Amino acid sequence: MADIINLLPDNIANQIAAGEVIQRPASAVKELLENAVDAGATEIQLIIKDAGKELVQVIDNGGGMSETDARMCFERHATSKIQSIDDLFQIRTMGFRGEALASIAAVSQVELKSRKKGADVGSYVEIDNSVIKKQEPCQTAEGTSIAMKNLFFNVPARRNFLKSNAAEMRHIVDEFIRVAMAFPQLQFSLTSNNQQLFHLDKGSLKQRIIAILGQHYNARLVNVKESTDYMNVYGFVGKPETAKKTRGDQFFFVNNRYIKSPYLHHAVMSAFADIIPADSYPLYVLFIDVNPEHVDINVHPTKQEIKFDDEKVMYAFVQATVKHALAQFNVTATLDFDLDPSIQALDAVSKPFTKQQQEEYTHSPLYKSFTQANQAHMIDKSSNSSNLKHWKDLYESNKNTPETEGYTISSYTVEPETRPAVTYESQPHATASVIDERWQDTATDQKVPVQVHQQFILSQIKSGFILIDQQAAHERILFERYQRALEETPMATQQSLFPQTLQLPPADAVLITEMLPELQALGYELEPFGNHTFIVRGTPADMQSGNDQATIEGLLEQFKNFSELKINRREQLVRSMARNNAIPAGKILSAREMQNMIDELFACSMPNVAPSGKFTFISFKLTDLARMFERGN
Repeated sequence: MADIINLLPDNIANQIAAGEVIQRPASAVKELLENAVDAGATEIQLIIKDAGKELVQVIDNGGGMSETDARMCFERHATSKIQSIDDLFQIRTMGFRGEALASIAAVSQVELKSRKKGADVGSYVEIDNSVIKKQEPCQTAEGTSIAMKNLFFNVPARRNFLKSNAAEMRHIVDEFIRVAMAFPQLQFSLTSNNQQLFHLDKGSLKQRIIAILGQHYNARLVNVKESTDYMNVYGFVGKPETAKKTRGDQFFFVNNRYIKSPYLHHAVMSAFADIIPADSYPLYVLFIDVNPEHVDINVHPTKQEIKFDDEKVMYAFVQATVKHALAQFNVTATLDFDLDPSIQALDAVSKPFTKQQQEEYTHSPLYKSFTQANQAHMIDKSSNSSNLKHWKDLYESNKNTPETEGYTISSYTVEPETRPAVTYESQPHATASVIDERWQDTATDQKVPVQVHQQFILSQIKSGFILIDQQAAHERILFERYQRALEETPMATQQSLFPQTLQLPPADAVLITEMLPELQALGYELEPFGNHTFIVRGTPADMQSGNDQATIEGLLEQFKNFSELKINRREQLVRSMARNNAIPAGKILSAREMQNMIDELFACSMPNVAPSGKFTFISFKLTDLARMFERGN
């Protein structure tokens, strides 16, 4: 029988490895930038075309490569970072596996130019699908320039799975920021389609944070620094007022390597637990220096998931360090002395106390008995029948208003004087007929919807009743309204008398720039203002204007959540706006608002489910209810 096991050719093995290492253009950006840092460069340029699908080029002024190294660097597992197995436990460089360039060359067309410092000429290498097409001497600047062209040209299925240019560019910006944030002592620049997006000069960590995230953070950063024999933690966290509804301003670095750690993120969130809202995310840029022996970075091909030998110690130390920094700079929770809205609505607070009322009450004997000395125990018998009998009038207001004349329970309106006093204590054996007699004079035929726990709406129908989820129902209504605005008539825009300035993280700024035409059709009028800033000149006419920053941040966060679904950008945006602007649970609705919502819901093309797939209402039939009480057939 013939042998069936064969050794794979290098080009096939490289393509298999590329499936893990190079998943999208941003993956190549990360690997090439880290190689430039490891080469000792002080100036690094990143050039992008067509969101990395056409070109990803990195130019640095590092040590450069010889003619042999320029050819060898594209071989599998060829690296200058480690020499022996012991080096794996002392890794301080960004790369070490020797897989990145081989994987890039397997799925793209690569051109490399490199010259060592002091050399007269450099080397030019051209590779196509892991095959070296050309190698020759060339004239080039000291350092290395590597260009990756036509990513996944030989793997059409992989290329078809790439997202839109906006989504891919957002991932590229994220990777660029992570590397640039880790090395503030280096100069970085990013150019996309011949337009410079970033130019970051050398400076301190605080200067780099401000240059990337915005000048408005200048006075809102809290310095964090603690040192022990086991580990050091340093960096900055934002003050509570910088917390946002969107994620993206959270950075953890271990030995200058960006990592994703939900465990350590929870440690920071717990330090902020009492001073920011539960649905907000604080800004933090934290660096952890620890002996490489205590860290395993060889967990995932992206090297963004790592393992610590003692995670509990790391958690406790990070949490304590952030708490100490916040306390040291007097960033603590403040007491809110504002009146509760329900108290502010009372007439005693909201309505003025007229002079006539003041004179009337201050001249009454009852008032004098409490205000004059030694009169608290005295009672004027002559005024007993006139004043003391009506002492409650001092504390009552507007007894005859429609709201307080009676109170409503479901569809029954009961007057205070005729309200039946039916209790289990007074009439433990009361039957249904007795209760019906008590209520028969006050029952009406009205079918007013009722709000249950400020979350559900109960509405009577012929066969029974329906229970509506107010948030899911409003989400369905808004979804179809926004869809019509994009497909038919754009929504009206309410111009702002005082336009607001919107400062966004760089990745979000790229995303919202791509969405500007759709946002305009939905009623938003945004104008780019440079440096990741936009001017909000108008908002949808049916939306309450106010905190536009929080509204748009919430919209972006919802858009990111929907970006993983296989739906087009327009539907992502419509779903995001509907979810973000829907009436939340806990909001009190009037009877008219509830009835309008019910009418609009059943006018929708799909009233039974929200865009997320959640049911908007559940029906309860009388026969089913009777069966529950064991009175049915």
